[in-house]
Amino acid sequence: MTTTKVRSMGRRAVASLLMLGAAGAALAQQTVEDQSLPGNTGLDIPANLQIFGKVDPNVRKATAIVNESVITGTDVDQRVAMIAAANNVKLSNEDRDRLRLQVLRQLIDETLQIQQAKTADVTITKDEIDQSFARIARSFQRSPEQFALFLRQNNSSDRSMRRQIEGELAWNRYLRRKVEPYVNVGEEEVKAIIDRLEAAKGTEEYHLNEIYISAGANEQQAFANARKVIEEIQKGQAPFSYFARNFSEASTRGVGGDLGWVRAAQLPAELAEASQTMQVGQVAGPIAVPGGFSVLYLVDKRQVLTADPRDAKLSLKQLTIKFPAGTTQAQATQRTGAFATAIQKLQGCGSVDKVARTLDAEVVDNDAIRVRDLPAPLQAIMLKLNVGEATPPFGSPTDGVRTLVLCGRDEVSSGQLPGAEQIQTQLEQQRVNLRAQQALRDLRRDAVIEYR
Repeated sequence: MTTTKVRSMGRRAVASLLMLGAAGAALAQQTVEDQSLPGNTGLDIPANLQIFGKVDPNVRKATAIVNESVITGTDVDQRVAMIAAANNVKLSNEDRDRLRLQVLRQLIDETLQIQQAKTADVTITKDEIDQSFARIARSFQRSPEQFALFLRQNNSSDRSMRRQIEGELAWNRYLRRKVEPYVNVGEEEVKAIIDRLEAAKGTEEYHLNEIYISAGANEQQAFANARKVIEEIQKGQAPFSYFARNFSEASTRGVGGDLGWVRAAQLPAELAEASQTMQVGQVAGPIAVPGGFSVLYLVDKRQVLTADPRDAKLSLKQLTIKFPAGTTQAQATQRTGAFATAIQKLQGCGSVDKVARTLDAEVVDNDAIRVRDLPAPLQAIMLKLNVGEATPPFGSPTDGVRTLVLCGRDEVSSGQLPGAEQIQTQLEQQRVNLRAQQALRDLRRDAVIEYR
């Protein structure tokens, strides 16, 4: 198993169907030795075997007929181009071939989901798709027409995006109609969880994201695929959620692999062991789990029902200086130095606006941000600041250089026990996700798929 830090990706446009998570900061580094492949698959496979023929998926055309619905090579290529463009990722030939195979599987799943939804008389109207498309376009700071042009300029099309929207909406509506009504969480069960939380007070919880890659009939290939994903994450060209959405085979793929807050006791032994050795912002894997391999990303951690200084709410003022086009490195360095000198002389938050005018800086107020919601490097700084003090300058000549001035801090007196309704909602969602995964697995088994 290897453990690596995820590089910070900075600010990116975020689409509701192509949600990008905020990655942690620091250079990729290995801290745990590789884990060898497990030998027990539960299948009757001889140790000394001979392979008759070979499988080269890159030779086969990426076209499939799924229960008489056709997925063409153009469909695959446009989806690959859309993913690359939306995440600003440059794909090597090897990465593109690998992503094409994954996209084909994703399109097959979408087709099965849409077909299954129709059996329950679920219909997604054009207006609903248009509204979702418009929301995604706004997240990219474009009108629907501009976003459609953006996709075409990147060798994709709005048709590919609309197909993905239809698949998401149809499957979610099918689950609400055919699965959610049969998921029940009783009061006694909720009370038992509250009792366990109180008993677990002080133990650690982990906010994890996961990529799951099933082994299928080729365990070594699955292991290699998981290692390749980790290598791409290490390059820092896209956030973890990008890879989860496009390579994970778990039901959490739709939410960027987000597992939410869990305790070690709630995880399989293999994942529990890894999570307890990880630091915030690190990736671990490949981790051998039943049926395949997992890659974990530790978003955050905390102690159950225990006050955490990072839960304190801050009142902040942010000063930002921007650099006009054509600014040389020397000019940027000189202005940043003057900016750093000026903020060191601040006399509390009351002087921020005056200093900002002398620096031609923008000022933004935020009175309700938690320490833990800031990037990890700023969290450590904020915990050490007194009211009226400012962080060192941070940013870049492209995006501007900033500082945060601490105007107030509301400390958290004690850890808060989640309400019964919140616990019930989380349990219901977990069970819906599990049944959704089981339903999709059954659809795959029963599907008639012809590759050409």
